[in-house]
Amino acid sequence: MPHLSVNPSSKPNCSTVWLISVLLGLLAVHTNANDVLTVPQQVSLSTNMDSQQLSISWLAGAATTFDLMILRTELNESVFYETVSVMVSQLSGRHEWNWTSVEPLQCTSLSIKVRSREGQSTSEWSNTEILQGSDLPSEEEWQMFPLDRVVPVGANTTFCCIVKEGEQFGTINYGNTVMNTTRLSRRSYATTVVNQGLSGPSGTNVICYNSFKELKIGAVVFVGYPPLLSDFVCETHDLTSAVCLWNERNTNLYKKTRGTRYTLNNRTFTLSWSLNPKKECRVDHWEGNWTLVAVNPLGQYSLTDSAELSHRVTPVAPENLTSVAHATNATVLWQWKYDGYSSLALVCQVELTSQGYKTNHTFSGVDLRAVVLPDLYPYEDYSVQVRCGAQQNFWKWGSWSETMSFKSSSIVPEAPDMWVWMNKDYTGQVIWKPLTRRQSRGLMTGYEVTLWSPGESLQHTDILPPDTFAVPVNLTQMATASSDNMVMATVTAKNTEGVSLPASVLIPLRLTDADPRAVSQAVYTDSGFSLFWQSDVNTTCAYVVEWHNASCKWNCPVDWIKVAPGNTNVSIESANFQPGVRYNFSLYSSSSEAPELLQRWQGYMQELVPSSPVLSLLTTQEDSDILLTWGHIPLVSRRGFLLGYNIYISSGSQLTLLANLSDPGSRSYTVKGLSEGSYKFTVKAYTSAGEDTGATASIMLEPFTDWLILEILASLGVTALFLVIVTFLCYKKRKWVKKAFYPDIPEPKLPGDWSRSQAPLDVKPPHHSLVHMVERPEWDSSKEALVVIPEEDEDEDGQGIGDELVDTDEPTSLRYYNQVVDERPIRPRYPDSSDSSASSLDSARTDVTYTGIQTSGSSFVFQLDPQGSSEGHQPQADPSFCAGGGGGYRPQMQSRVPSDDTGPASPNPFPESQAASGYKPQSSWQMDSPVDDGEGRSRASSLGSPTSIASTQFLLPDGEDHTEDKRQPSSSAATTWLTNLLSSTKP
Repeated sequence: MPHLSVNPSSKPNCSTVWLISVLLGLLAVHTNANDVLTVPQQVSLSTNMDSQQLSISWLAGAATTFDLMILRTELNESVFYETVSVMVSQLSGRHEWNWTSVEPLQCTSLSIKVRSREGQSTSEWSNTEILQGSDLPSEEEWQMFPLDRVVPVGANTTFCCIVKEGEQFGTINYGNTVMNTTRLSRRSYATTVVNQGLSGPSGTNVICYNSFKELKIGAVVFVGYPPLLSDFVCETHDLTSAVCLWNERNTNLYKKTRGTRYTLNNRTFTLSWSLNPKKECRVDHWEGNWTLVAVNPLGQYSLTDSAELSHRVTPVAPENLTSVAHATNATVLWQWKYDGYSSLALVCQVELTSQGYKTNHTFSGVDLRAVVLPDLYPYEDYSVQVRCGAQQNFWKWGSWSETMSFKSSSIVPEAPDMWVWMNKDYTGQVIWKPLTRRQSRGLMTGYEVTLWSPGESLQHTDILPPDTFAVPVNLTQMATASSDNMVMATVTAKNTEGVSLPASVLIPLRLTDADPRAVSQAVYTDSGFSLFWQSDVNTTCAYVVEWHNASCKWNCPVDWIKVAPGNTNVSIESANFQPGVRYNFSLYSSSSEAPELLQRWQGYMQELVPSSPVLSLLTTQEDSDILLTWGHIPLVSRRGFLLGYNIYISSGSQLTLLANLSDPGSRSYTVKGLSEGSYKFTVKAYTSAGEDTGATASIMLEPFTDWLILEILASLGVTALFLVIVTFLCYKKRKWVKKAFYPDIPEPKLPGDWSRSQAPLDVKPPHHSLVHMVERPEWDSSKEALVVIPEEDEDEDGQGIGDELVDTDEPTSLRYYNQVVDERPIRPRYPDSSDSSASSLDSARTDVTYTGIQTSGSSFVFQLDPQGSSEGHQPQADPSFCAGGGGGYRPQMQSRVPSDDTGPASPNPFPESQAASGYKPQSSWQMDSPVDDGEGRSRASSLGSPTSIASTQFLLPDGEDHTEDKRQPSSSAATTWLTNLLSSTKP
């Protein structure tokens, strides 16, 4: 109680009094509260181990709010501490509250205590109540909780392992997974598995291991679903009892303890375990209303149904099926299990199966027990099954009966589908397609082929076995013996029941090679080769489309299809079509007359690159161009429509495209403007699928000889034209040319009187002229030769040194020195025209025989080739003459008759009469003429010609027609011709 002091001297204050009053009120309230909040008494505990639920009850008067604390006893860890509101139970008069533990309650001991609360005021805690766990020291063995727990899919479950005293904990494994664990007490460990999936049929194992990874204890958990039902319905089969059916989801929980339990209209029953979701239950009597309840450890589910019996009739399957079969129909019979069906109107469905194809037939009637199946194929295998339903208030079909098989009877076969292939001559083959099982209508025995002429009595028949589908024919005899233009070919088929109707084709006997139509291209699609043609309103006949391998030309394996009248297109598909093979398609009219070819196509199922290159690739040089030519690719090797050719030139290992020829008919290509060298060309044909491997040819490009010849001829022509022009110009300007290159030599101006009378030249040899006659035995005496004899040296008196004989090897020779009266020196002249030579000295004719040439000091010295004379004799200048003694003009001439032993001398020597006939200036002589390639030619050119002292030109004798002139070199003749031309006085 607070102490309140009052001062007597102070005066009362209103505010102070009010404050004191408030404090006293609060104190009174507090005192009353302490009196109401009582401590909870008689705390008791109860558990549900399966649900891990702890129920706590206590006595606490009228209090409604309590603080509740739950601790793990051994570790004194708080598990739950909350303020809860609990009302007094009307039945027990106690406060009760339920708590669900995450861990199983057996895992460890729990301490529980409670206190009352009123706002912020609380009572004292109640006495602690302990829920004993299984980890007590008295329980020493390994333990695992929970055991055999059933939980729904997606749940979280906590497992605990209690370790044996004295051992160490290892791990907890959920299936094959090592789990994280939490320590609950000294010996207890727990782990939580979240979002659990379906377990196996036998559950999922939870294993506890010690520290040595030894399995010590374990538990099993079953994860599944609560029951879920659907499609609950009840029906009748025998018109009395009921069969209830439903579908159920698989709960994944099996055996009696965990499986689903059912009740139908409060009658409990169990079903055998099955994975089939369809469930059914039979009841002896029909009840209009039905209720189905399903229960398992995870929950329950219920469904209801109601209906009248006549609305739920489902007939059972027919029994004991039998048949009576004919060629084109069969009767099927059956029986019913229940007699009540005799008054029941039924509708039945018959399923007929043949060669894998199924057809359904529906029949109806009261007490239906037999039906007739029409439109059957003869000699065909069939199987049949039947099911029925109520015709009135049809609910659903009943179950199918067992399958029953039968076979229809046989009849005569159908007419075969035939065609005729004819070659270019009168040979060919009659072909027909094998009859199918349905077409044969029985067991085949063979075929009969007949050829006959409608207007003649000619006929030929062949009987063939059933495995033969073609026969060769030769119509040559019929064509020559029959006047008809047609031959009828017929084919009939035979089986055990008889002979079929004949199939026939007219064959024309007058064959023509004309191709009536151009060939079109057929395109292959997913549905085959699509062929189109123009319709003819006047044509009512059918069509036949024939096709075969285009590379075949004789007795081809042909296939065909017949098209109904009025159609203008067809798609051709065959298992025999191969990629890269060309096929020919032909459209024929099919009428009473012979087939008429209307249209043709060609096509490939799939185009490929050519399998072989072009044939016979050749290269030909044409000037600086190269012509490439090649042959065609065989049809079987094309494997597609040729679109053209690619021309390549090879440079090493690389191909360079030269040209693309888009014309498939091209067989040549010219490569132009190439230089000399080696070239390699490759020609590749291509289709829409690509190029072939290519054909290669090489060529060495040689120089073009024709052009070389033309160039040479052109050069010669230009040169000749140039010479003609130069000659023409020189001729036109001959006076100028003569003046420029051949001026007139002026006459010498000599002192004294040169007007002497002409007289014969004294040819009497002087005292120093010697003639040495030497005989040479090996020479022919009938031949003479003039050779050069060197002159003897003279002494001061003009006499010779001695009478020495000349070399005996020299032929007989005559030396002559012409005497000139006038001793005045004459100035030497250079060679000029013949006129100047003639005017240099007006002397009388001199009849002399010339020997060698005696040159003066002013004359040119001509020396023979040292190798030209084997004797070593060479003409030498006279020293006395060179010194000036013996002046004047001394012409000399040597006439030599060559022998057979000498070198290349002139074959036509001058006769003496010609030598004595005077001399003429030799204008054609050249400076280099003495130097020649032969001794004889040098002497013929430089010797034997008179020489003027004042002129360097040789003087020739008068014999112009001598044969030696004809052997003059062409250069001398040209020079003489040019000189005569320039010296001509003609305008």
